[in-house]
Amino acid sequence: MARSLVQQVVELLYRALMGALLWLFCLLSPRSQMSGKRLPPVREPLLLESASQLARRIRRREVTSVEVVQAYINRIQEVNPLINAVVKDRFSLALQEAAQVDKLIEEETGGEEVLEDRLPLLGVPLTVKESFALQGMPQTAGMVSKKGTLATVDAPAVALLKRAGAIPLGVTNVPELCMWIESHNHLYGISRNPYDLDRIVGGSSGGEGCILGGAGSVIGVGSDIGGSIRIPSFCCGIFGHKPTPGIVSNENQLPPMSGRQHELLSSGPMCRYAEDLLPMLKIMAGANANKLSLDKKVDLKKLRFFTLPDCGEALFTNAVSEDLQRAQRKVVERLEADLGLKVEEVHFPDLKHTYDMWFVSMGLPDSEGKMPTSFSVLLGEPGPPAWPLWELVKASVRMSDHTMASIMFALLSTIAKPPLSALKIKEKVQQDFADLLGSDGVLLYPSLTRVAPKHHHQLFAFHDLVYTTIFNVLGLPVTQCPLGLNEEGLPL
Repeated sequence: MARSLVQQVVELLYRALMGALLWLFCLLSPRSQMSGKRLPPVREPLLLESASQLARRIRRREVTSVEVVQAYINRIQEVNPLINAVVKDRFSLALQEAAQVDKLIEEETGGEEVLEDRLPLLGVPLTVKESFALQGMPQTAGMVSKKGTLATVDAPAVALLKRAGAIPLGVTNVPELCMWIESHNHLYGISRNPYDLDRIVGGSSGGEGCILGGAGSVIGVGSDIGGSIRIPSFCCGIFGHKPTPGIVSNENQLPPMSGRQHELLSSGPMCRYAEDLLPMLKIMAGANANKLSLDKKVDLKKLRFFTLPDCGEALFTNAVSEDLQRAQRKVVERLEADLGLKVEEVHFPDLKHTYDMWFVSMGLPDSEGKMPTSFSVLLGEPGPPAWPLWELVKASVRMSDHTMASIMFALLSTIAKPPLSALKIKEKVQQDFADLLGSDGVLLYPSLTRVAPKHHHQLFAFHDLVYTTIFNVLGLPVTQCPLGLNEEGLPL
């Protein structure tokens, strides 16, 4: 359905306003001292192997865990001053744990198969999103008011990976309170894209995507309530999986969930190599892995494939760029050629309401009628709620502890009143997707509308996030897959 004249005028005025604000921002912003600098190339062969391969080689004593861990420590020390992804390391402890792994392998008499079954990631380095509890490490979610807070336990997903033999190297940067597409806060600073230091790494698992994309880690832990695993994976050219909600535990994370937000939040794996996704998910899911058919062989020729080119006529959302459209078409052509099947193009007009569906879902009360904690309350902790307008004034003179993104989100959350009719639309879209995909359907869909934007530019195009938030609303699992680089050398 074509947009009405009123909608067209409103969108034109909105784009003019956002364009003017972006122009003013670019005019007033100082030039980054990182412009023109590039990450050094990877020279250590160990950094070019998957976690599964490294674990196998460690078990077979072809390489020691100490050698692998030290190689990744060296890489982090080499690239982190440029990208600011790891905000706190535990290198000394990691090397001690790696030495214990090597001793265990030397003393093991049961053979490689026993180690693989008990400890599938034995000796492999790991990084963790800072909002997850990793015992002895900071857990602040980028909040200045939480500076010095240390985790006293491990989050369940982290504990399961450690129990499988993985060795944490440190924790990685996030946006303030994990609620924005750019990993920037006033506690740790800003993270920079390993492919172009002038661009964002995504959020909220941005530091995680960043250090993985920069070859400073091989596997990592992320969480996703609106795209927070998939957007960093997209921006930094890695793989990321948002599982079905409830499969991987979300306990011991910041900020804590309230209302019915657990229905939107998923924790999941992030990695450089596709073959690591499934074993990581099996480990992180724990007993819930039995709910998934992860050991079932899949004949791709017996699946049905669909491609959805865009979200339709959503107001204020940019069109998907040509390079991303072209990449998706290439996937379609490759599937059709390799599998001898037809990929059907589909359209869902109701996706234009995604923004309202996500905001309404985020604000739903729990089963006892208790409303979710407001973002302003979370921002103000441990004191009274933050007053977004006052923080906006303070930010204009660089006196606020909060980022502009979190202030604007708090303000938007306060004034935005999406229509409750969005819930009816949500139910209809859920049914439409269930009818289309069934148990054997695969949908191809753009990650965002353009490759990794420049720092802070997404403040003026936040509606583009409808491309990821829709799958949190629908509760569907999604895997983010890199499709090479564009002409500028940025991940598609």
